[in-house]
Amino acid sequence: MQVFTVQGMSCDHCIKAITQALQAKDPGASVLIDLAAKEVGVDSALTTDQVIAVITEEGYEAKVS
Repeated sequence: MQVFTVQGMSCDHCIKAITQALQAKDPGASVLIDLAAKEVGVDSALTTDQVIAVITEEGYEAKVS
């Protein structure tokens, strides 16, 4: 599982938006989000750069933890 620090997440809508965007690119992706820690864990066939690009497209700032 890849773990990313993501700035800008604040609510359930953020969780849903990021999860749906990642699963649109990889339907088999497993996404675990911890709002308090500002972390997104992704188990996916997507590369690190692809995951960051998807999260960025949703309007959040992401980097590898």
